[in-house]
Amino acid sequence: MIPGLSGATRLYVIVGDPIAQVRSPAGVTAAFAARGHDGILVPVQVAPADLPDFLSVATRLKNLDGIVVTIPHKFACYQACASATERAHFLRTANLMRRRADGSWHGDMVDGLGFVGAARAKGIDPRGMRALLVGAGGAGSAIALALVEAGVSDLAIHDSATERRDALIGRLNGLGRTPVRVGTRDPAGFDFVANATPAGMKEGDPLPVDVARLAPTAYCGCVITQPEVSPFVAAARRVGCVTGTGTDMYEQHQGIIVDFLLGRDGEG
Repeated sequence: MIPGLSGATRLYVIVGDPIAQVRSPAGVTAAFAARGHDGILVPVQVAPADLPDFLSVATRLKNLDGIVVTIPHKFACYQACASATERAHFLRTANLMRRRADGSWHGDMVDGLGFVGAARAKGIDPRGMRALLVGAGGAGSAIALALVEAGVSDLAIHDSATERRDALIGRLNGLGRTPVRVGTRDPAGFDFVANATPAGMKEGDPLPVDVARLAPTAYCGCVITQPEVSPFVAAARRVGCVTGTGTDMYEQHQGIIVDFLLGRDGEG
């Protein structure tokens, strides 16, 4: 039993499919309590086909104040937002939704902040590095933007969904900052290698890159939280790489998530 839980407790949900892998319900709920806020975050598993119905109901729940979004709903949830941060608008994806005064939703996308924050916590500054990103979905898009903003010298993006990949590359190159290009599974020559795909969540999944081509000096980060040490991270550690896990990423942006959900981020 959560102390103080009552009918007055404000409700927040994290929505995804699958959902069992998420780590945020306990951490965010504890962070609410630490800030004196009577709220709870609970997991909700919703299939893509059912997401419109879920959002329609969620909008009508008067004690639901926020939604955290995970795979595969980040692009669709952005479309459901009446307003959003500049970052979310640029990426056209959202992993956070906060109730506005008129009952509609305000969105943001902070996965990239957590991913780069995890690298910095390990003593890795991406500035000037050559980076390879595998995955141009919701999290991958956010990580790509964060790497460009962190000042990587070169960014290559690999994704089998070529239309999505090329659209992201085009938007990032439009910023006129880091040159962004099409990448492959070959990590040779890269200082920073990021896996933003679900590869490794299921037993037997192929590794996102050819780990035999990793340099021991490369930083390797992964978005996967279950298993906590993904096969990619385990393989990179055997090579000698400094690594960051999905849990490391979450720990770096939990405070950002809570600030947004409570409207303490200065946005919207």
